[in-house]
Amino acid sequence: MPNTSFPSRRAVLRVGGAGLLGLSFPEMLRAADAPKARHRATAKSVIFLHQWGGPGQHETFDPKPDAPDNVRGWYGATKTKLPGVIFGERIPKIAAMADKLTVVRCMQHTMKNHNSAGYYSLTGVAPPTDDQRLRDSLELFPAYGSLVDKLAPAPKGIATFVAYPHVIADGSITPGQHASFLGKAHSPLFVNQDPNRSDFKLPELTLPDNLSVERLENRKDILKLIDEQSDLLETSLVAQGLDESYQKAVAMLTSPRFKQAFDLTKESKKTRDAYGRTTYGQGCLLARRVVEAGAKFVNVYFSRAIGGKGQGWDYHGFNKESVTDRLDELLPMTDQTLPALLTDLEDRGMLDDTLVVWVGEFGRTPKISSNGGRDHWPQCYCAVLAGGGAKRGFVYGASDKFGAYSTVGQARPEDLAATMFEALGIDPETEIRDKLNRPLPIARGKPIRELFA
Repeated sequence: MPNTSFPSRRAVLRVGGAGLLGLSFPEMLRAADAPKARHRATAKSVIFLHQWGGPGQHETFDPKPDAPDNVRGWYGATKTKLPGVIFGERIPKIAAMADKLTVVRCMQHTMKNHNSAGYYSLTGVAPPTDDQRLRDSLELFPAYGSLVDKLAPAPKGIATFVAYPHVIADGSITPGQHASFLGKAHSPLFVNQDPNRSDFKLPELTLPDNLSVERLENRKDILKLIDEQSDLLETSLVAQGLDESYQKAVAMLTSPRFKQAFDLTKESKKTRDAYGRTTYGQGCLLARRVVEAGAKFVNVYFSRAIGGKGQGWDYHGFNKESVTDRLDELLPMTDQTLPALLTDLEDRGMLDDTLVVWVGEFGRTPKISSNGGRDHWPQCYCAVLAGGGAKRGFVYGASDKFGAYSTVGQARPEDLAATMFEALGIDPETEIRDKLNRPLPIARGKPIRELFA
């Protein structure tokens, strides 16, 4: 969007240099050409915990214990430290730390298919159609972290944007996980390995004995190195973008501090156990380590697939699946890992500088279906923020007695996007250019400033 704080150069010329706003003509020209001031950052980094599949608001942060059985669901509610605020029965540890959270109970949009809603949740931009078969393409918008890498990159030797441990998909790969038309130079350092494995480590280029760091300044040498270690292409999108950004990758090769962040063996058994010995739990621990090392945006994908045993939050009850068995796996894992991450960040003095965002692509239907589960429901769902300047012990918005529609407040994915950018000190109205050189704002919504102190 254009800078409307001052008149354009053309407008200044039209008034013939007459004084305006108390400025002389040269001062007006300088003001018209000056970049907009950066917003004051409240966070140095964002940890984006993407809950693939769509967690139900009734089972998590907006239970309805007084609703009819077919709405109330399988569990009761747990009191929190906040007067009149209750959470789901199966997340008591999170409920006990509600005074550290901001809960948004009025997230909403209209996309009912996973891939469309997933793209929306990962970019803050609504897809052209609500289509289960929405395909990834360079016409679609970049991931949040790619925009951060473009506009406010981390220092040399540190990956601005890190993502792991899955490429999420529902049939086809979900768009919104990479840099798209910004170019591969801004795609994430993507680690497609399980951080819960004993042999987990950062997939990286290794320097042969006959190849010095100095020789890595030679483009041919670095591309030859990539060819010789082609398996890296399967695990690191930085390598896939090396043709455009090899200097960035070379800097990471010689940055031991950042590489060491991926060595989870440096953590105590007590800390690792606190997060949970699961892919997601150890992934959240890794997120703390990489932001501590300087990364600015981290996508932690809860699961590779939308649903099924050991996967995401899609609990329709299809094919006679036991919904309670699924929730008895999902909810305790969430109740262990999210509090562990927030406690660890606070104990290390990092929570004030790190914005943690927990959200899925949509919620789930108020009424339990004939299959015994809940279906997709984007009309009203929840997000949770903590740290990074977000208010503590705050609930934004409210839903009706069935958890179906918002009665107070409105928050869309594009508003959440604008909120995260502003927290990082990036003006949400900043423009980028797509492949056709069209100017596009990085966020289509408005920051929800009520969420911040």
